[in-house]
Amino acid sequence: MFTLLITFHVIVGIFLIAVVLLQTGKAGNIADVFGGGGSMAAFGARGAATLLSRVTSVAAILFMITSLGLSVVKSSERSLMERAVPTKQAPVQPKK
Repeated sequence: MFTLLITFHVIVGIFLIAVVLLQTGKAGNIADVFGGGGSMAAFGARGAATLLSRVTSVAAILFMITSLGLSVVKSSERSLMERAVPTKQAPVQPKK
């Protein structure tokens, strides 16, 4: 379960990075000045921004959910430090 969740978390993280990098900046570029901004886009000037914004939102929400899930799953396990510390045992009585 933990391995599956961490694999999905990494995939969502990589996808989120890719989607954010695909988005255009709000400042615009030289093509926007001459009216060419988005004319060659597959979804139109506004459609791509809306689609990428929604995909980014979904990916961010999935990333947060998997982060919370990983923290819940991991907090229910004992940590390495707890496993390394021996439990208290009754003192050994010296032989007479």
